[in-house]
Amino acid sequence: MIGKAIRLERIINRDTGRCVIVPMDHGMSVGPIFGITDMKISMAQMADGGANAVVVHKGIVGSGHRQSGPDMGLIVHLSASTSLAVEPNSKTLVCSVEEAIKLGADAVSVHINIGDSNEKQMLEDVGKISYKASEWGMPLLAMVYPRGPKIDDEYDPKVIAHAARLGAELGADVVKVSYTGDPESFQNVVAGCHVPVVIAGGPKMESDRAILEMVKGAIDSGAVGTSIGRNVFQHKYPTKMVQAMTRIVHHNASVEEALALIQ
Repeated sequence: MIGKAIRLERIINRDTGRCVIVPMDHGMSVGPIFGITDMKISMAQMADGGANAVVVHKGIVGSGHRQSGPDMGLIVHLSASTSLAVEPNSKTLVCSVEEAIKLGADAVSVHINIGDSNEKQMLEDVGKISYKASEWGMPLLAMVYPRGPKIDDEYDPKVIAHAARLGAELGADVVKVSYTGDPESFQNVVAGCHVPVVIAGGPKMESDRAILEMVKGAIDSGAVGTSIGRNVFQHKYPTKMVQAMTRIVHHNASVEEALALIQ
């Protein structure tokens, strides 16, 4: 699988084995919110900050992906739903692996919400995408979240561990899950996954310190990096926030050292 190995090095730093990914696919679910209105500017900010890759939908690649300046990997997102839907947690496929290849993608990503009423269909879709991605040597990032009527706490470490393991079981090369809140419990999540884990950012957080402490805790727990969106592209200084996260992820900087880059 030399093709997959080569592509993975475009989204995961070959020297550190870690990555800073910025998901910017939110326009599909919630519209052109602050921070991703002008995608060319927004993606340039991510690249200038040292992001390893961004996640976008197929229609944004041509109008937004970096054409000059620092290199940055491209992950094309294959599934979607909108916040206006009756069942917004039910994701459907809107792109194929073959389309992503034609767009120049370095990887593809899919989103699945376990516990949702449409979980069965999402599992089937991700299974098919995993097969196609493997055929083409295309890395697969699985974003797995526990969301549904049976989920009392979507940040419960046991439920997060289940979500991470599900991604690995489906054949993902990298799994994205929410952070459990502390390094000890998240270490168990990483240990049970068997493939690289990155953390999601969740809702907009109140302080830079809180964001960077989460990043540091995840890295210390064995995560390979981050896939944080709104807390990056909606930051007052998005490029500086990416730089701060990069210092922790790739250079093992302390939270104080990373904060100094922003302040």
